Amino acid sequence: MLKLGDPKNAFWEALLLTIIVFIIGLLIGMAVENSRAGKLEVSLENAQVSLIDVLTLDSVSSLGNLSCDNLISSNLAFADRIYEEAKILNNYDAANKISDNIKIVYKKYDLLRTLLWSGASKVRIQCPDRFSIVVYLYQRESANIEEKAAQNVWSKILGDLKESRGGDIVLIPISVDNDLSSLALMISQYNISSYPVVIVNDHVFTEPVKIENLESYLDNDDSLIRLN
Repeated sequence: MLKLGDPKNAFWEALLLTIIVFIIGLLIGMAVENSRAGKLEVSLENAQVSLIDVLTLDSVSSLGNLSCDNLISSNLAFADRIYEEAKILNNYDAANKISDNIKIVYKKYDLLRTLLWSGASKVRIQCPDRFSIVVYLYQRESANIEEKAAQNVWSKILGDLKESRGGDIVLIPISVDNDLSSLALMISQYNISSYPVVIVNDHVFTEPVKIENLESYLDNDDSLIRLN
């Protein structure tokens, strides 16, 4: 018979406590994973709906009987929606290892942004000097320390730019390490050999600069539609 204070009794008590803690941790882990899976599924569905939406937007925009005001406001609103959805995905992924499922969602969003870039470029040709396109090209899975540092700086600069000029720019961040042929074709128009880079209305910035430098290449029409 085990007595209080008996080393054997203490051993079994510790073992029982360890088992209880393990089971509780396992149950919590399963609940968290189920929650993450649900959020991932929602993100995937949002990406699919948005993908169809941007294709429809591009098709409607080509009808030729729409005003520049409507075309610009539609593209700016769509760009803002994609930007916010991507931030939610990034916040979800920040504390998690990038899985194959996450990569698929990211790839769909990168395809979505590439289509947005192409469509917005067409609208900008049709409605010149009415809004600006800012494209941020980077490598999501880069292991280069200097490259990561530059990406962090660019993220801060573009975040500030979005805050100050979000109503008249289409800001499109796109990862280039996704094997998208359409994106490769869009990038081939520019002489880009390394990343990250920022393209403001076809002007390429290979190194981080002050916001003032970026703003000097933005269109600033008084008749510009502002959504903010």
